[in-house]
Amino acid sequence: MFLAKSPSIIKKYYPRLIWDIPNDENKIYLTFDDGPIPEITEWVLGVLKQYNIKATFFCLGCNAVKHSDIYSKIIIDGHTIGNHSYHHLSGWDSDNEEYFNNVKKSNKLLNATLFRPPYGRIKKSQIIELIEDYKIIMWDVLSGDFDPKTTPEKCLSNVIKNTKSGSVIVFHDSIKASENLKYALPKSIDYLLKQDFVFDVIP
Repeated sequence: MFLAKSPSIIKKYYPRLIWDIPNDENKIYLTFDDGPIPEITEWVLGVLKQYNIKATFFCLGCNAVKHSDIYSKIIIDGHTIGNHSYHHLSGWDSDNEEYFNNVKKSNKLLNATLFRPPYGRIKKSQIIELIEDYKIIMWDVLSGDFDPKTTPEKCLSNVIKNTKSGSVIVFHDSIKASENLKYALPKSIDYLLKQDFVFDVIP
């Protein structure tokens, strides 16, 4: 189970994390987790190019190594890179030393200043350490594309019903999410552009 909209009480409990980015320009922030993955990430890049918009990709270090050509294409196309750890570790289930080493290993490749904890699960002790070197980016809107119980239509609805100015929106460029992603991403972009939202990368 997941929440498509991050509750305000959770945002208040973790005020040092970035959940959304308020602005006066109707900007929203499209993000993708878990790539790069052959075919899926390339499809996403094609959709973004079609609409001439930029996004932020939170990459796994292990995937950036295995698929370095696709990783390079993300950068060449002008998108922003974030660190999503090397092996998609849950902070809740990892001791701090293991977690920090995994993040550092990934960042030797990615050289990113943005970090998103896998699953959104991170201990306060880990926040205290990592926030010295990273902006820790959570989300305001979760599409749910990763969830096999979520239909493509519901995935689309999660995005268009919950997005507001400043929203950080999460999709996944992964095989598991691909069916929902391929349905919901272009339709979400179409709808949000018609609502005069402006897509930007996370600064």
